[in-house]
Amino acid sequence: MQPIVIYTKSSCPYCHAAKDLLRQKGAAFEEISVDGDRAAQAAMAARAGGQSTVPQIFIGPQHVGGCDDIYALDSEGRLDPLLEG
Repeated sequence: MQPIVIYTKSSCPYCHAAKDLLRQKGAAFEEISVDGDRAAQAAMAARAGGQSTVPQIFIGPQHVGGCDDIYALDSEGRLDPLLEG
């Protein structure tokens, strides 16, 4: 499986939904909380091409986007192959 990094905030329902989907897929992920951490949020935005909303999800070297993006990949049948690498 590809390494997965997800930037989150604890109060974000979209973050919880994205993590739930990854768990359903049996995918381990590294969660980086940006709660009150301006440096982490700035690093996330830089890595995500300026996107400052959460979640921001990376699978391997690829920036997937947010919650809607990962669910769209799944509904199109493209998430599982991406997870496998």
